[in-house]
Amino acid sequence: MQNGHVTTPFGRRPVTLALVASQIRTADIREGKTADKWKVYRDACDARTLLGLRDRALAVLNALLTFYPDNELREGANLIVFPSNAQLTTRANGIAGTTLRENLAHLVEAGLIHRHDSPNGKRYARKDKSGAIETAYGFSLAPLLARAEELAAMAQEVAREQRALKLVKERITLARRDVRKLISAAMEEGLAGNWTTIEAHYIAAVARLRTARDAELLGSILEDLELLRDECVNTMEMQLNSQKSGANDVESRQHKQNSNTESIDEFEPSSRKEQGEGSSGMSARQREPMKAFPLALVLRACPEVMIYGPGGRIDNWRDLMSAAVTVRSMLGISPSAYEAACAALGPENAATTVAAILERAGHISSPGGYLRDLTRRAERGEFSLGPMLMALLRSHGAAVAEAAG
Repeated sequence: MQNGHVTTPFGRRPVTLALVASQIRTADIREGKTADKWKVYRDACDARTLLGLRDRALAVLNALLTFYPDNELREGANLIVFPSNAQLTTRANGIAGTTLRENLAHLVEAGLIHRHDSPNGKRYARKDKSGAIETAYGFSLAPLLARAEELAAMAQEVAREQRALKLVKERITLARRDVRKLISAAMEEGLAGNWTTIEAHYIAAVARLRTARDAELLGSILEDLELLRDECVNTMEMQLNSQKSGANDVESRQHKQNSNTESIDEFEPSSRKEQGEGSSGMSARQREPMKAFPLALVLRACPEVMIYGPGGRIDNWRDLMSAAVTVRSMLGISPSAYEAACAALGPENAATTVAAILERAGHISSPGGYLRDLTRRAERGEFSLGPMLMALLRSHGAAVAEAAG
């Protein structure tokens, strides 16, 4: 037995458009539709954050469902329950009367039940001669049947979000451990690098965990920690490659001296080109370029470079490197300076460095000289992009926060 019209509440309770819309939607239940009331209840519990419900409200909903005699909600059946407040209080674990009324109102506002009030506001049922319920006044459970699929989808969405949140937290734990141990190992071994700055960024990122609750904030912290981990690995790799190259140079020189002590001139370069290659030091060692950071992170730190990409956008590394050539020319950086940066840092990181210089162009008097200085530092293993990108990310975040405030 399902009423197909809108009812208004008894007494001073107002009617809202949301209440009317909810009742209209409930009146349009598909013919023959059924749903397990406890399955619908569990979905509502799982989706309580999306519904804006507290645990007390769900306890009251549980109590209401116990007054419905069947386990299955059915279209065409009487879906109105009519317990007194005293009966509800007993089945809701002795909840106080005021709290009971508040949570009944929350359930109505959330669209999980409807009031079907009698002329005098009392809850009761009128039966026919056979004992079947003819008319009932109380709380309609029809919204639960009407929204069964919607509540199931909401519960699945919450479950997905919880799984994603759990995954982010696990990755944060691993990244924290990796960064902390890598920094400690580098400092204990006296490895060259800007480890004090990296450690300061690490401490700042971990401090943000105290107030981070949602997936977006935790994801931002994870990006920072993974960036720091990449920075640690890159710095260590550069140092290890430098040490290995240096050892190879010493071994090679010793081999040359020992193999032919009578004819030193034989090993002199025979052309100007060979002379240049042999005297470059770092070029002869074939230092491996540092690994590139994720493109999405680079663009978040250096958004201004995007307008110089093909068609005013950057979709891949090729687009960024094309934009970097344009920016290089615009900033007055010579081709030779940019080529040297590509050789020392790798094409992707050289393009990233130019994009970072563009972000700070107003504070750099000589972009070309600045790039050459960074290139020389990179060749000595004293420069990496991590701290520069993190500083830009933090400055953009501070600017957004200031604008919002």
